[in-house]
Amino acid sequence: MTGAHHADKRRMRHRLSLSACGVLLALIATPAAAQAPNDQIVELGLTFFRPSPELTLSTDALAGSSINEIDFVQEFGIEDKSFPQFRAALGRSHKFRVSYVKFSYDQDAVIRRTFTFQGRTFTINTPATADITWDLWTLGYEWDFVSRDQGYVGVIADLKYNKVEAAITSPALASAATADTTAPVPTIGVVGRGYLGSMVSVGGEFGGLKISSGDFDVKFTDFDINATIIPFPRIGIGAQVGYRSVIADYIVDEDTGDLKMQGAYFGFIARF
Repeated sequence: MTGAHHADKRRMRHRLSLSACGVLLALIATPAAAQAPNDQIVELGLTFFRPSPELTLSTDALAGSSINEIDFVQEFGIEDKSFPQFRAALGRSHKFRVSYVKFSYDQDAVIRRTFTFQGRTFTINTPATADITWDLWTLGYEWDFVSRDQGYVGVIADLKYNKVEAAITSPALASAATADTTAPVPTIGVVGRGYLGSMVSVGGEFGGLKISSGDFDVKFTDFDINATIIPFPRIGIGAQVGYRSVIADYIVDEDTGDLKMQGAYFGFIARF
């Protein structure tokens, strides 16, 4: 009896497992048209981006020389940290887009080599504090020239508004050495998304541009790839994971910067 009882329980678990798998497969295999994921006109996202930073800046007429070029990550031991990034899009095949992320680092260190920043010289064994922020706004337009129930492919035209502020303070100085650079950069690129059933989608985009005019020389690229799962399509709220790479290489007046933020992110997304 005991053996038969256990056998019945195994058969019951087996039937339940098959039933659960059948329901799951049915949900995943539901045609995208049934849930119409591409008919949603609003997308909102809050994700947490944890990049590995590269922050090299130089200022004044000596910009680009070794004594004036400062790798803030190496000089001050800046470590990885997470930042919230906000995104929104409105429209179907024609969309208006906006996103914002602020990178901010504040780190104390003892200077290990002599360098000059904003006309002030920092010598070996001098205590100092680095405070650097990078505000990145994206305002743009997207046209999906191919739009189907299974996904879309489009082009994007964005304005990347960059504001970079860096300051180094030290007890050895009467005032801080500061730099403030603003660089609005238009970019163009491509975007796409594919729906794997009604709950899962995979997407990505790439945009960039290089501008050179007098004292304004900027190269900017932004690459993003992500996967989204929305367990309850009718509600339209789910989770997203992805990888993003933002690279800004600029010369504005007498200031130069080589900034890179590359890493993974995760968070929440709503579509309706």
